[in-house]
Amino acid sequence: MAAADVDRTLAAMGPLLRAAREHHGATLAGVSRATGISTSTLSRIETGRRKPTLEVLLHLSKEYGLSLDELAGTAPAAPAEPRAAAPLSFGDDKVVLPLTRYVGGLHAHKHVLPALEDPPARPRQVSHDGYEWLCVLYGRLWLALGDEDVVLTPGETAEFDTRTPHGVANAGPGGPVEYLIMFGPQGERLRPRIRPAGGRTAPAAG
Repeated sequence: MAAADVDRTLAAMGPLLRAAREHHGATLAGVSRATGISTSTLSRIETGRRKPTLEVLLHLSKEYGLSLDELAGTAPAAPAEPRAAAPLSFGDDKVVLPLTRYVGGLHAHKHVLPALEDPPARPRQVSHDGYEWLCVLYGRLWLALGDEDVVLTPGETAEFDTRTPHGVANAGPGGPVEYLIMFGPQGERLRPRIRPAGGRTAPAAG
């Protein structure tokens, strides 16, 4: 791998490391205590403002129980689908498929939550710098945003400042949930350039 490719891969790892930490159920402070890496360093890496060193990645790989390839999103794809991007899998739980690999700016991922057999608990919430936009593709997604709870269905979107405590979960038995996320680590937002002709709006529900 060329030096430029290595730099791009390291710089794009922030959202993957954040997803791994959240799946692990750990806070930045908890990971800091377990690894000796400062919370400010972890935060800057997760938001794309700092590239992780090999020493940091080795500590995080051990802490999260993932290989370096899984942390980097570069694990080999299945032989039957050589062109498919390799997802970052967390055992039987959430799967994250990176859709972008570049330095800075918006990051895009596809997330898949497995089907549930029992009603879920309220999603565990986290908060961090940045801005997030998500869109449900399939299933029913429970979004806990601050004190508000909402269930999003296919085609529905949500956007929010990630400094607000937030968490998501499959809204209940019935199948998996697939959704897209765009995350701006420095608070970048989507900026519509083209709107519906004539300023039309969607009809009111009901």
